[in-house]
Amino acid sequence: MKRLIPFVLCTLALAAPAFAQRGGGRGGRGGAPAAPIALEPGASQADVDKALMAAPDNVKAQATVIKWNPSDWTYTTLRKGTNKMVCFDKSGLPGQPAFLVECTTLGNLPRAAQNMKFETEPDRAKRQAALDAAEKDGTRVKPEFGSVWYHAMNDPANPRHHMTIAVPMATKATLGIPEDASQGGVWIMNPGTTTAHLMTPGE
Repeated sequence: MKRLIPFVLCTLALAAPAFAQRGGGRGGRGGAPAAPIALEPGASQADVDKALMAAPDNVKAQATVIKWNPSDWTYTTLRKGTNKMVCFDKSGLPGQPAFLVECTTLGNLPRAAQNMKFETEPDRAKRQAALDAAEKDGTRVKPEFGSVWYHAMNDPANPRHHMTIAVPMATKATLGIPEDASQGGVWIMNPGTTTAHLMTPGE
């Protein structure tokens, strides 16, 4: 499993600049911007723009945007993109805060849907018990190893951005990365579970 370390470090190197591009001086590097993608019939540009608030600038223009149906956690595509990124607005859905938008890879949509199903349980202890049971019986959907999850939250006028990198089932023994933040660098949160992810200082 030590062979995974170069992969993880490469993922970090690629993800960090993309995340940083959400700050000042936005815009692509070199070349003309890609042509805008048409919305699906009935989709709202305002809904698309809100969902894209979590996306790094270098993938935003070509990302897919979906809208969740909280009755069964299926989704409607608002804009079909051309890259692997998908963004969605979770604001005000059952179990969600007033403002929260999220972007990740298309392959993580089953995980995202399952997350929201669990999050509808308002009792924290019951919710955690259900998550633990799913981990134990193997029904917890794994995210794609090395995939990035981007969030914008709290205040839509001045959102707080947060990024994690999924490394399901990873531990210090398999990646050689600490399992806490005490050393001041990248560390694994929730090691040994499907929720294991890399945290970076300041995140």
